[in-house]
Formats: sequence, C-alpha cells, structure tokens
Amino acid sequence: MYIKCWGSRGSIPVSGKDYVKYGGDTTCLEIRSKSNDIIIVDTGTGIRRLGNQLIKESLYKYNIIFTHAHWDHIMGLPFFKPLYSKHAEFRMHKCPFHSKFVKNMLSKIMAPPYFPVGNSDLRAKISYEEACQTKFEIGSITIMPIPISHPNRGSGYKFIEDGKSFVFLTDNELGFVHPGGLEYKEYLEFSYGADLLIHDAEYTSDEYKTSIEWGHSAYTDVLNLASKAGVKRLGLFHINQERTDREMDKIVKDCMKSIVEKDHKFKCLAVTSDMSFVL
Repeated sequence: MYIKCWGSRGSIPVSGKDYVKYGGDTTCLEIRSKSNDIIIVDTGTGIRRLGNQLIKESLYKYNIIFTHAHWDHIMGLPFFKPLYSKHAEFRMHKCPFHSKFVKNMLSKIMAPPYFPVGNSDLRAKISYEEACQTKFEIGSITIMPIPISHPNRGSGYKFIEDGKSFVFLTDNELGFVHPGGLEYKEYLEFSYGADLLIHDAEYTSDEYKTSIEWGHSAYTDVLNLASKAGVKRLGLFHINQERTDREMDKIVKDCMKSIVEKDHKFKCLAVTSDMSFVL
C-alpha cells in the first residue's frame, strides 16, 4: 500500500514563508493498492496538484472517499482537472453520507454565482457506490469506517492490505464526544497495532482549553492514544492554519522527547504535503 499526502493543513489553505516545510494545502490523501487501484480520501485543495500528477501519468480511474463535508475537505474538487476529461472514470463512495448527498455535492459546490463552471460541463464518467456500514473492499484493500467525534459527523477509516494497516482519523476530537461520535476507548481499539496512524493533532494542550467542542484534538492526547494503541508510526495531521513551520517543529520535538522519556517504540512525525509512506 502506497500512501501520499497532498494536503495536511486544517480549516483553510495558507501560503507564505512560514508555511513552506509543512505545506499549505488542505486535506487530500492518495492511496495506491497493489492491484493498481487509486483511492482518494477527501478533496481539499491538495487534490489540484494530485490531479496534475495523475494526468501526467495517464491514470484516469479513481475511487473517492470522504471523511466529512466541511469546506476545507471538499473545496478543491472543482479544480481536479480529470473531472473535465472524457477519459476519466470516478467511483464516488457515499459513506459517510446518506441518500443522494454525494451525488448532489458537485452541483452545490459549482452553483452560480459561487463558481463560473457548471456541473453540466463535467465530462468525466461518474458512478456512485452505496454507503458502507461496516467494511468494504476496493481491489486488494479492505476498508473499515468508524464514526468520528466532530461537528456534523463523519467517518475515519482503516485501510488494510497484506496484513498492513493504515488508520486515518482526521477531524476527530478525543477529549469530547460529539453527537454520533464514540468514546476514547473505541478509537483506541480501532487504532490498535496500526502500522501507521494519522490523527488530527491541531492543538497544543493550552490551545485545547479554549477550543473544546470544536472537533479537534490536542497533540498530547493523540500521542497518548498512539502509545496505548501500540502503533508503529504516528503522523500528526490537520495542522492549524496559524501554525508556522518553526512552531510545528517544536511540537514534533516535544513528541519525540516524550517518546524517549517513556521508552515507547513508535516513531512520530508531522505529516507534510508530498510526504509518502509505503506499507
């Protein structure tokens, strides 16, 4: 399983000299299976660059999965160039949404006067897969969804291939249970033994005191979850829109120091744009 991050910033894209190392694009992950299936998780602004790369490689078949529909996770979709290619084929997976939400999403995003190109101008072939409740498969990858604790609800996912597992839990608040969300112990169980856990870690402990119920976690809580779950690697995700490279470096350094002091065995890093993993 090959995993590449095309955007890890939270809430809104950013740019400038203070955001070069970790990148400014919002959430978009690319997963490639050994069966050559392409899975795209969320369509934040990072999907624009992903689209350019896929066209360059002449790859035109995609599966798209969403964690939820907040703006920063869908705002890049109209700028995904394969949408306008007659060669492209999309399988849009409805989970975690109900009924025709995903089918209507594009027409809502691209509605005038907010966007100059209409939904009717899309040339790609788009099909819609039914919502999934427990688990489903895309090629050689088995995918297990789990409700996230976040305003307006959503899903996290576990991707499994050849005995290796990748757990993705962005926009998940470990310190507060939102309607539809789960208790801490259930995210612990879901993450147990993961080869790679990427989890929302937007806040410091002090910041979280004034941000409870906003739907995001303190990195200290995420570090604790990773240690108890016995994961092999932890990726800090949904980087705060105001967090500079220097500030993020300090957070990673603090995590590494804590891991050494407590004699934990896993590795911790902050997920940057263009960072890739192979499981």
